[in-house]
Amino acid sequence: MPDQADDRKAALNLSSLRQALYLLGYLHPYRWQFFLALLCILLSAFSTSLFPFLLGKMIDATVPGASAALPVAAASGSLGHWIRTANWSLNTILLLVFAQLTMQTLFSYGRIYLLTEVGEKVVATLRSDVYARLLRMPMAFFAERRVGELTSRLAADLSLIQDTVSFTLAELLRGLFTLLIGLIFIFIISTKLALVMLSVVPLVAVLAVVFGLRIRRMARRVQDQLADSNTIVQETLSGIAAVKSFTGEQRAVQRYRKSIFSAASTAISNARFRGAFVSFMIFSVFGTIALVIWYGARLIHQGELSVGLLIMFVIFSVFVGGTFAGFAEMFSQVQKMLGATHNVRELLFSEGEVAHFDDEQVEAEWRLNGAVSFQDVGFAYPSRRELPVLRNVSLHIRPGEQVALVGPSGAGKTTIASLMLRFYEPDSGTILFDGRDARSFPLRQLRRQIALVPQDVMLFGGSIYENIALGNPQATEQQVKEAARLAHALEFIERFPQGFQTVVGERGVKLSGGQRQRIAIARALLKDPVILILDEATSSLDSESEHLVQEALELLMKNRTSLIIAHRLSTVRHADRIVVLDKGMIVETGSHDELIALPNGFYRRLVELQVEEVG
Repeated sequence: MPDQADDRKAALNLSSLRQALYLLGYLHPYRWQFFLALLCILLSAFSTSLFPFLLGKMIDATVPGASAALPVAAASGSLGHWIRTANWSLNTILLLVFAQLTMQTLFSYGRIYLLTEVGEKVVATLRSDVYARLLRMPMAFFAERRVGELTSRLAADLSLIQDTVSFTLAELLRGLFTLLIGLIFIFIISTKLALVMLSVVPLVAVLAVVFGLRIRRMARRVQDQLADSNTIVQETLSGIAAVKSFTGEQRAVQRYRKSIFSAASTAISNARFRGAFVSFMIFSVFGTIALVIWYGARLIHQGELSVGLLIMFVIFSVFVGGTFAGFAEMFSQVQKMLGATHNVRELLFSEGEVAHFDDEQVEAEWRLNGAVSFQDVGFAYPSRRELPVLRNVSLHIRPGEQVALVGPSGAGKTTIASLMLRFYEPDSGTILFDGRDARSFPLRQLRRQIALVPQDVMLFGGSIYENIALGNPQATEQQVKEAARLAHALEFIERFPQGFQTVVGERGVKLSGGQRQRIAIARALLKDPVILILDEATSSLDSESEHLVQEALELLMKNRTSLIIAHRLSTVRHADRIVVLDKGMIVETGSHDELIALPNGFYRRLVELQVEEVG
């Protein structure tokens, strides 16, 4: 598969940095741990830099007077004077080395632990906020985006931010501190040698970055081409019957061969660049070391440098060069983080539904009686504005009335249910509940009084008890069991070894269609809604399951305003009123007997077609 993370890279500019700085607000509750971590990074870099200094002094200690004989340009008592002339015994230096290693160990532990703690807590808070924002987004938002894209923002994008806070930021700061300290040391040791080294290292670093970027791009291209060839294999094997029936084996082989050899050609080209890069780096690194040691040996011969100082200088140079090389990868990681930050911030600032998650009970002010009115409602889905779904629909449902919506697919039946739940707002006209505009109701206050039993019941991967209790999280265990009994679900639940604690599996796959429907009905009964919407609740069930579910539905609809959406017209015969929709308009209204009596009625034609299909 292609490296999708690289697609998230953002340009390193003022705008992207401002977006990243927004997320620093999440650091505020943990600012003291963060500042302590920064201090540990600084002290860790400093203690690391002491190691080559002590190693050089250890070598000089084997040659008594090696440092004392050196000329000192700096004033007596300065840092440069002390670094170049300090003399200790081998035993003292060994003790200092172990003291330095102990400090480095403690500071390294501190920076890793503290930044990981801060990163985990920051991203946990960020994940929670992003998830809460996702749940507040309107249905139109989900209709225009794939689930994979949204879960990627919760997973991959936030993981990139976490890695940056916990690791990349620490390595970047540590690299900067190490670079700064290393440059100070090499200039103090020998300005001449530092200028020689710095005249080569930047050139090597720049060429390494250029080569590295080219190699990574070509490697991604190879991965893309291999993914294309794998797609060919998958398509061919999935449709092997079509390939064989049309004698397309040879064409399939040619397609695959062309794709594979194209990838091979790119990989070979990449190998040439990679080989040149590795050869160049070997030549450059060892050539630079040789040049530095050659010039350093001349300075030793001239009495301007000791062997220990030269070793010290070489190790510091390696630190500086290694830091330069690491910046390219860290810069790439920062770019990815900025891209992820843009995606996350875009979601956090998206306009969502005006809803609060803390209004648990229905307040008396918003309690419904069950009357619903559509007044000249027109609607088209945001993604298909040119195709109206409802056209000037006017419909009044009395409290406690059972109204069935029938009509061909695409007539607008489910859209009416979605508008009642305010998943979408009408483009024209008004929806009223008890004579009040639906938009005047707080969303959660309205939705708490409406229950939906769909055709494809969505059960969550917990227990049966948890899925039923979703209808009313404050319900007692006895109330949950009573709802299950009324929904004719108690008999099959009690047959399971774990009863109500039986795990239903992802989307309820461990249960049959009829069992899932009865749990959905139990959930709706526990919610005790004022308005009930049944969207094809029995259309996909066998006769035995349909009978049990229909009995439960009749109990559920009793004394409730009910909107019944059905293709199977036999299930709506006893509705108080049947509303017939076609092409987004109401074409007929009446009882079953009234509509079937119309000689050329639309409803009558639908019934006759279904009778012919059954026959």
